[in-house]
Amino acid sequence: MKVILLENIKGVGKKDDIINANDGYARNFLFPKNKAVEANATNLAKLKAKQNSENHKKEVEKSEAEKIKEKLEKISLRIEVKAGENGKIFGGVTAKEVSDELKKQKNIDIDKKKILLKETIKTVGIFNVDVKLYEGVIGKIKVNIIAG
Repeated sequence: MKVILLENIKGVGKKDDIINANDGYARNFLFPKNKAVEANATNLAKLKAKQNSENHKKEVEKSEAEKIKEKLEKISLRIEVKAGENGKIFGGVTAKEVSDELKKQKNIDIDKKKILLKETIKTVGIFNVDVKLYEGVIGKIKVNIIAG
């Protein structure tokens, strides 16, 4: 019997997969626990509509990410910090600080988890920082760290 899974089931399949299940397994386990529905014409049409909607939503999100990427590449962010004589920063500049300054200076709100700093910036200078905006879309920001 062909069924459409409504949730991930370990060893069976993932949500929205169409699988062949034994009749007894489907009728006695999957259907009563609302883990699957029969793959009839109505349910297949609903699944296809749902997948089309999700694909459209992903395309819109990706195009939005592309627009933000173009904005970010034109930006040079300036962050003032306390530093010693040799250019070493007291403390360091983290992804959170970069995110906060981006919001404050350019009014672009990006989560600190999306700012890809391998490690805290500990010296004065200009750094290129990657920002993961969407799957496969990575923008770059120039961050100018100056002693204040």
